[in-house]
Amino acid sequence: MASFSVTNSEFETRQIHAGQIPDPTTGARALPLYQTTAYQFRDTKHAADLFGLAELGNIYTRIMNPTQDAVEQRIASLEGGVAALLVASGSAATTFAVLNVAEAGDHIVSSPSLYGGTYNLFHYTLPKFGVEVTFVENPDDPESWKKAI
Repeated sequence: MASFSVTNSEFETRQIHAGQIPDPTTGARALPLYQTTAYQFRDTKHAADLFGLAELGNIYTRIMNPTQDAVEQRIASLEGGVAALLVASGSAATTFAVLNVAEAGDHIVSSPSLYGGTYNLFHYTLPKFGVEVTFVENPDDPESWKKAI
């Protein structure tokens, strides 16, 4: 049987198959749900390499999980990206995104018309990290944005 690659497959095929290969032992096509919290290490060097990020692999399920990895690969394939990241909520995604582009000393200019969790992140949390946030007075007025910058 010829090997199957989804890399150049149609969108519909990638929706079903991207990020997951058939189980080499059973041949099962369906992605299993790995309901585990921890993983076994081959030896102490293997554990040290994983925790030192010298080797990619499973350490703890909240960091990486085979089921989550397959879904992330599938989403990246569907969106044409190189990678994807699943998080537990929209607030987690917003926080993750902002903390990866803003650092102490940065200044964010924002509309005050935000989801409540995002407003709280900007108004209360980011200043604790040294990120200044200015909310424009009138988000519909371009001059308010210029003034805030």
